[in-house]
Amino acid sequence: MFPIRDENPTLRTPIATYVLIGMNLVVWAVVQGFGLTEAMAQSLCNYALIPADLLNTGSAGMQINVGGGWICQLEGNGQLSSLLSSMFLHGGWLHLGGNMLFLWVFGDNVEDIMGPGRFFLFYVLCGLAAAVAQILHDPSSAVPMVGASGAIGGVMGAYAISFPRARVHLLIFLIVFITTVSVPAILMLGYWFLLQLVSGLGSWGQSGGGVAFWAHIGGFLAGIALIRPFRRDELIKARKRLTQRHTASRRWL
Repeated sequence: MFPIRDENPTLRTPIATYVLIGMNLVVWAVVQGFGLTEAMAQSLCNYALIPADLLNTGSAGMQINVGGGWICQLEGNGQLSSLLSSMFLHGGWLHLGGNMLFLWVFGDNVEDIMGPGRFFLFYVLCGLAAAVAQILHDPSSAVPMVGASGAIGGVMGAYAISFPRARVHLLIFLIVFITTVSVPAILMLGYWFLLQLVSGLGSWGQSGGGVAFWAHIGGFLAGIALIRPFRRDELIKARKRLTQRHTASRRWL
């Protein structure tokens, strides 16, 4: 189930959303070498968030396999900057593409009620909250954490609160059958959050690789908590006028 577009007009060009997508793509190309093994391994060792290294909760000299025969040795000197750098790294083409698709669909409207500067800060804060949530789940984890999905989870949480009735068009794969459906945003995003919560609770007490469900949960909840102080009332009023005109024109057609 992938969102491909929404029926939610915007007031202005989503500059910050485009910049964030561009930053992720540049990091993928320049730092991670389009996913090539050596560049990918070095990016995970140098810039991924590894709780055991950051908090010095792992054993001295611990080695972790980052794929392709490459090994990272943890020295307990992890940098706080990895909380930020990790949210611009990805584990593969599908990981990157999925995250950028979600950001493309939901980011422009959330930015539209904040403005680009506030939205950029909001995005980063949600990403940090997501990282903290995942660390709290397993402080001794030696698995590198990467991805923008925690920050984008915050964008989705803000979207769910701000535009619950906006229609979102989804591409759905049913074994060999592919179709599209249009559903209210609150239904799609609520279902997504429920999946993260159920999966996160199911993974409680377990360690290892896979999806960072608690980062998704933490980011989504941070987005809900931060939407009110970050949104701008004058932009919301302007959007309501735009939406009314958009609805009226559709009825006329």
